[in-house]
Amino acid sequence: MDYPEYFARFYDIIYNSMRSEVDTDFYLKKISETSGRVLEIGVGTGRFFAAALKKGADIYGIDISKSMINILLKKIDLEYHGRVSMQNAVDFRFPFRFNMILAPFRVFSHLLTVQEQLSALNNIYDHLEEGGHLIFDLYVPDPALTASGMSNYTDFSGEYEPGKKFSRTVDMKADIVNQISNITMTFRWDEDEVARTESWNFKFRFYFRYELEHLIERSKLALDNIYGNFNGGELTEGSKEFIVVCCRL
Repeated sequence: MDYPEYFARFYDIIYNSMRSEVDTDFYLKKISETSGRVLEIGVGTGRFFAAALKKGADIYGIDISKSMINILLKKIDLEYHGRVSMQNAVDFRFPFRFNMILAPFRVFSHLLTVQEQLSALNNIYDHLEEGGHLIFDLYVPDPALTASGMSNYTDFSGEYEPGKKFSRTVDMKADIVNQISNITMTFRWDEDEVARTESWNFKFRFYFRYELEHLIERSKLALDNIYGNFNGGELTEGSKEFIVVCCRL
């Protein structure tokens, strides 16, 4: 699934505000603690990748979105462009293995079927060194929100340049039986004195705890733990995040 150009364009503006305080320190710490190669699946615009490179990490990145990768390549020196490639989690290939593989910010929510999920997990296993780890995060479903859906919810409003307004609204309706959220994001911004509006529809898979445990059990990987936050806390009724840690034994 390629992200629209306008999504890639405004991605950093949105998520540097909404997301970076939540997960950036966690992932950069994991990368810095890793001795050996690291792979980031869903590298996007390089929210972690660019910073990790600057700190000397031996890191590679893949993404399926050309528009997102194009933003990332503008952030890093030409000598590092070969570390970024357009590949899919399900069937990516490298001629070497990694000590750690990361799939941050809901990458597995883009894998809608069990077959895709298992193929990705087993492909990751094949690319990990013995004792290497996979870490990925997902959101914990909110039963009330899943049932009621979301209509015209503004999750970001601000300026993308001085004096130029930008906002995003979200609509969501869940297919509970198939655990799929049908999402529409609507982007509105000012450009050349013209008000622009674009909408993007996509599907997002949501997961539950024991489903994740069973999924890992079916794969080649072994489950270390599922945490409830980026500080290593236990899962509780108030948890908003699944932090899934797996390893290749």
